[in-house]
Amino acid sequence: MIRYMGTRNNPDGGTVYVFIINGQQKEVREAALKQYPGCYEALPPAAKAKIAANRAWLSKL
Repeated sequence: MIRYMGTRNNPDGGTVYVFIINGQQKEVREAALKQYPGCYEALPPAAKAKIAANRAWLSKL
C-alpha cells in the first residue's frame, strides 16, 4: 500500500516527496521515483505537472 502524504524541502534545498509505503514513511527525491514502483502513480495531478515542468526545463539546458 502506497499513500502520498505531501512534499518537504530537504536541507540541500531540494524537494522530496513523502509517502507511506507498507506502513513506513519514506522520503523520495524526484529522481528516485522510478526506484519505488507505484509512487509516481500515487502522486496527485499537481505534483505530476510540477515534475513534468521540471523535466521540460531540464531538457532545454
